[in-house]
Amino acid sequence: MADIGHSAGCPFHKGEREAQRRAGAGDVAAWAGDFIRDHMPDQHRDFFADLPFLVLAGADAAGRVWVTLVDGPEGFVRSPSPRQLTLETGVDPHDPLHGAFQAGTEVGMIGISLATRRRNRMNGMIRPTPAGFAIDVRQSFGNCPQYIHERVVKRVAAQQPTTSHVSDNLSDDQIGRIRAADTIFIGSGHAGSGPSGGYDASHRGGAPGFVEVADDGTLSIPDYAGNNFFNTIGNLLEAPEIGLVFVDFNTGGLLHVTGKACIDWHPKPGDEPAAQRAIRVTVDQVIDRPAALGLRWSQDINAVRPLRVARKIKESDSITSFHLVPLDGVPLAPFRAGQHLPVEVEMPGEAGVLQRAYSLSGPPGAEGYRISVKREPQGAVSRYLHDHVGVGDQIAARVPAGEFVVPDGNGPLVLVSTGVGITPLLAMLHAILADTPGRLVWFVHGTRDGRDHAFAAEVGALAARYPNLVRTTYYSTPGPDDQRVVNFDHRGRITAQALAALNAGEEAIFLLCGSAPVVGSLRSDLEASGVRADRIQFELIGAKA
Repeated sequence: MADIGHSAGCPFHKGEREAQRRAGAGDVAAWAGDFIRDHMPDQHRDFFADLPFLVLAGADAAGRVWVTLVDGPEGFVRSPSPRQLTLETGVDPHDPLHGAFQAGTEVGMIGISLATRRRNRMNGMIRPTPAGFAIDVRQSFGNCPQYIHERVVKRVAAQQPTTSHVSDNLSDDQIGRIRAADTIFIGSGHAGSGPSGGYDASHRGGAPGFVEVADDGTLSIPDYAGNNFFNTIGNLLEAPEIGLVFVDFNTGGLLHVTGKACIDWHPKPGDEPAAQRAIRVTVDQVIDRPAALGLRWSQDINAVRPLRVARKIKESDSITSFHLVPLDGVPLAPFRAGQHLPVEVEMPGEAGVLQRAYSLSGPPGAEGYRISVKREPQGAVSRYLHDHVGVGDQIAARVPAGEFVVPDGNGPLVLVSTGVGITPLLAMLHAILADTPGRLVWFVHGTRDGRDHAFAAEVGALAARYPNLVRTTYYSTPGPDDQRVVNFDHRGRITAQALAALNAGEEAIFLLCGSAPVVGSLRSDLEASGVRADRIQFELIGAKA
């Protein structure tokens, strides 16, 4: 995992930097440290405390890396301080990390809510306590909701620890379970002193069968577009030891795998089309633990509704809006401005349904949903929507979700977006002006030029109608047509100094949405200029496959 902030020097170890270089991710270190803290923000503390389970990664006494899930009764996770979590639970002696937890070791952790599609990561030192365990936090950062399959969890009656089945290779039954899985958790580690040492737990999701099993038992895990930190792949470049766990959501069983990994930077034509790389895993040992957890998960098939595309509107050279209405006439589930819509797309040539999440850009309370999708050059789903889905076609969707919403109250708001990051903030703008028409709001948007400027007329009409709305537009590279007919206010990029010059007041809340480098820089510079961290909220818009 990464070091903490810019003050600690380069925020990534050598393996992560090499992975970023090979992937062409650019200078990730220049902005990523702004998202990595040496403590948990209050949002993360509250999030972890509400979870029914945590995913933990570490190593056993032989140095083999494993991943496991730890569950407990309601409220078993607590956060007495921003730098500590406590877990009031035990660990099954058959768990491959039981001995490591008892001894007190480095761990990586991911907290994930499958129902709300949220996840946050951290790492630190775990140690036993009279009530269970404590984790002393070293690093904490958030993750986007991509590739999370929505499930509802319930607790069942506690069971006695089960026996485990240990082997050196996968059985036919275990291979079948892996090929049916749509979710796995990965553990990796990097030895070394300082904040860059330790372990990392991460999540991967895809259509059932996205993890392939070769005839020789080797596993192949596709690596999709993500946050460009490359914690997992960077660790594996330095130390090939890897741990995997597959969850049987119907029975609570855990299938643990440990082995060695290598990175395939050029996946073969038969591999997952959206994969940018692949992790190839040679299995060393398998531990199969039936009914290991007191949790069961289910997918509500009724939560997926087929929606009809009523209108398809080109908003800019790269962004197209899809207006979705119900097929059966039953009103759609309401949403809060800023939330996203999980969609499921069936594409020719794909074995299963592909899941993506796109921000809702239209006003809450409208008869239908509007999602606005940027066409990504390497994005299989976004290209399919742009090129093949038209008026009258269907898109399946789940209930809107997400925590990036309009703050309560009547205080001033500064909405700041770049590129396709405008989409959730546009929905927020509609809601603010409709629900609190006297609330002061600044709408600051940056884009490349007029051809890339989405929703210019829509925002302009709102600005003309509402005197409490101040609109400011930045073009980084305006074209000749933009020079002749001025469609923007400033040439260049949005800066924290320019935002401070708006004089929105000490109680103003800044809502930022855009690419990670832009949001990270603005967030850091705003804090440096005196804006309190609790007055800055953000959502990252990354490349979607």
